[in-house]
Amino acid sequence: MANQRPPSGRPMSRGSLPTAGRPPTAIRPPPTAIRVGTGMVPGTGRPGTRGGNLGTPGVLSAQIKVADRPVTQQGLSGMKTGMKGMERLSSKINELTIETSKLQKEIDTFNQENSVYLSYEKRSAMSHCLDCGLCRKEEMIRAVEEEMEREKQAADDIIKKMSPEKQEQYAAMKVNNDKLLQELDARQEELDALIMRKETFESELSHSQVKQEAVLLHEKLQELEMRRDAMVAEDKSVGSPQEERDRLLKQVKEENQETASMERQLTEIREKMSQINEEIRQIDNDMEEHQGTHSFCFCLSVFLYFLDTFDETKALEVERNRQTQANIVTLLEHTSKNINRMRQISSVTASELKSMQEDLSFKETEMHKSHNTTKGLSSENLRLTQDLQKIEQLESKMNIEMNGLIHKIQTMSQELDTYSNLDALKTAGEEKKRRLLADRVSLAQRRDSFKKIMQKMDTKYETLKTQLQENETHAQLTNLERKWQHHEQNNFVMKEFIASKGMESDYRPVMRTVSRQLADYNKILIDALQGTRN
Repeated sequence: MANQRPPSGRPMSRGSLPTAGRPPTAIRPPPTAIRVGTGMVPGTGRPGTRGGNLGTPGVLSAQIKVADRPVTQQGLSGMKTGMKGMERLSSKINELTIETSKLQKEIDTFNQENSVYLSYEKRSAMSHCLDCGLCRKEEMIRAVEEEMEREKQAADDIIKKMSPEKQEQYAAMKVNNDKLLQELDARQEELDALIMRKETFESELSHSQVKQEAVLLHEKLQELEMRRDAMVAEDKSVGSPQEERDRLLKQVKEENQETASMERQLTEIREKMSQINEEIRQIDNDMEEHQGTHSFCFCLSVFLYFLDTFDETKALEVERNRQTQANIVTLLEHTSKNINRMRQISSVTASELKSMQEDLSFKETEMHKSHNTTKGLSSENLRLTQDLQKIEQLESKMNIEMNGLIHKIQTMSQELDTYSNLDALKTAGEEKKRRLLADRVSLAQRRDSFKKIMQKMDTKYETLKTQLQENETHAQLTNLERKWQHHEQNNFVMKEFIASKGMESDYRPVMRTVSRQLADYNKILIDALQGTRN
């Protein structure tokens, strides 16, 4: 029977598989109808074609061997269908990812080669710059030497043109100049040696606590010696008791004269104050004659009352002016109404109109008077306030001067009491002298002991320094430290160079731009596929 023939090794086609044998994809829905096989004679039952009966879809028959089944380009799974939609998109994404990784590897390789090439190029440029610098320096030195030769030749020409006496004088001065230059070189070398020795001592001193304490003690000793010399000079400057007494008496006389002059000045100031008070009283009397028969106390009480009630009075006047202005506005409105009424009503007489105008002029006059009164009171208050401030300033100044004079008199009295007791001063001076002599002896002993300690420490230091300089390990460590510093400097320069070149060859912004464009492109494709499906 045709249906009982064994299946051949030919792979099945798509048309012979039932619809249930092909599961739907995640994007495309399953087909609605089964495709009818073509190119087949009904009833022939040829196996492997679209009309033949097959077994269970997706399951190989037990009689088929793997070796007998032909292998296509796509493997054992048979012919693959053409990619559409998301499959094509995913394949493109994979290709772009592979291409991006390849580009990344190429960029890394290029960066490495570029860094090596740039380092070599930098070294060659540095060597070229050094060579150029050396050549430039040699040219400058050569130009300076030529200039010096020309100047020397010109100087020789000038010397040859001189008289014999000036030539001899020039030769003597030249010899003296050479000697001075040699001496200057020797002093400069000595100064450099001393500076190096000083720096060495300072570095050693910074690492030695004992030497720092010794230096502090030496400075303290110098300070104490200076104080001792000052005290000795002060002691020598002190004269005999009779001379001190004469000096103090002379000082007291001078201070008494100064006190007398101050008292005279104080008397003059008091006279000026009395004169000013007399002028004030005269002004008050003139004001009384001008204003009436009021007494000074009454004027003063009125003035103080005016100062106390000025703000309140001013506020009342301002409020009164405001009310007057409001009344004037009201009257003007009333007048305008009356004028309109007069136009409308012809029964208004001329006497009523005249009385209204008189009332308006009276109100305006009152308002101007109130303004003038306010201005006058303000100016009077300002003038009296200024006079009062001047008097208070003068009084405070006089009080300050009086207090200063009293304090000075008290100080001079205390000093006079102190210097009048010459025996106590002499006893205190002798006691201070004995104490300073004892301190001098103890400090001299300490100085000698510290000198011995310093000599021992210097000897020990020189011995250790000699041993350290003769030690090969120290020399090797010094050389290694210099090499280490040189390598550190080179490492720092290379790090800066690598950082600058890394910033120049940074591909990440480009990669982010490509990824963003790829995502936008994928989104556009997905939207387009969804739109075509809908």
